[in-house]
Amino acid sequence: MTTTGDRPVAARVRNLTKTYGSGDAMVRALDDVSLDLVEGEFTAIMGPSGSGKSTLMHCCAALDNATSGEVWIGDRELSGLKDKELTRLRRDEVGFVFQSFNLVPTLTAEENILLPQSIARRKPDREWYDSVIDTVGIRDRLGHRPNELSGGQQQRVAVARALAGRPRIVFADEPTGNLDSQSGAEVLDLLRRSAGEHGQTIVMVTHDPVAASYTDRVVFLADGRVVDDLRDPDRDSVLEVMARMSAPVAD
Repeated sequence: MTTTGDRPVAARVRNLTKTYGSGDAMVRALDDVSLDLVEGEFTAIMGPSGSGKSTLMHCCAALDNATSGEVWIGDRELSGLKDKELTRLRRDEVGFVFQSFNLVPTLTAEENILLPQSIARRKPDREWYDSVIDTVGIRDRLGHRPNELSGGQQQRVAVARALAGRPRIVFADEPTGNLDSQSGAEVLDLLRRSAGEHGQTIVMVTHDPVAASYTDRVVFLADGRVVDDLRDPDRDSVLEVMARMSAPVAD
């Protein structure tokens, strides 16, 4: 297994480029990005609109294909996998938390959480499942359908669904974007504890410096490139990098 220092790498990208269109209309969403995502860390991906944040996450999560370069989940390079192998990898090794929750409205919270494992015809690890349910704090809401839950509760169900199968890595795309500040703080604290207490690898796209302050590391993108990498962030240090990125370039 690949390591960074003495820590295993959950996912890595090498010279990743993603373009849309061709000729004069070609847009380079990612431009030769190389990055290691360390196992057991909570990483934020930040940058201005159009910087390539979501594109990078979707390529890493095997939801989109790069134009060139490599994406590795553990010791497997994605472009070398057949469709069935990719489907299995997405199901077994990758969890995804969508900003819009993406819960099935006719299913209860518990059925939504267990849905990926039901599709895979796998029985959940009950000890881990109970740990996830208690961590997200929704045990008393498991029999409720999404329309009977608050936004914060729905997002916690979505996080539990991503964690319940114990994937190698969980990607979260603006997971607090639709939540009020209290619900957002609860979800961020849950992701923080999932990494810190359970060794889960979490990667989150966000535009919010407060959300980024919950993480171990912030990777900054601009124009499809990694332009900064901040360890042990707090709100002020994130804002300082953002201000530096938006400062006009002198002639």
